[in-house]
Amino acid sequence: MERLKLKAIQRLRRKKRVRKRVFGTPERPRLSVFRSLQHIYAQLIDDTAGRTLVQVSTLSKELRDAVKSGGNKDAAAKVGAVLAERAKAAGITAAAFDRNGYKYHGRVKALADAVRKGGIAM
Repeated sequence: MERLKLKAIQRLRRKKRVRKRVFGTPERPRLSVFRSLQHIYAQLIDDTAGRTLVQVSTLSKELRDAVKSGGNKDAAAKVGAVLAERAKAAGITAAAFDRNGYKYHGRVKALADAVRKGGIAM
């Protein structure tokens, strides 16, 4: 159990380091990613107003049936594509990527690549 606590503490330390530099504005909101074992969540946040502009997860109605498992790279790519689509509809063309202390590889990287492919500059 100690190993798991240590991993959680290390992730929170990395998260603080990233958040010192990444700040979301209405023109360029912060794209925050959270991953659990079974799902992945992404949201665009305006930190000046303190509100979420767009959010998508594997639990969203349109993705719930489209993905077999929410904890893999294919699901993360679909979440990224839907997020880019919703962001474009909201008039957002750029975002600041906040990996939330997770390593930039695997599901987090798949989501970021799908958002970029969808036309959102990061």
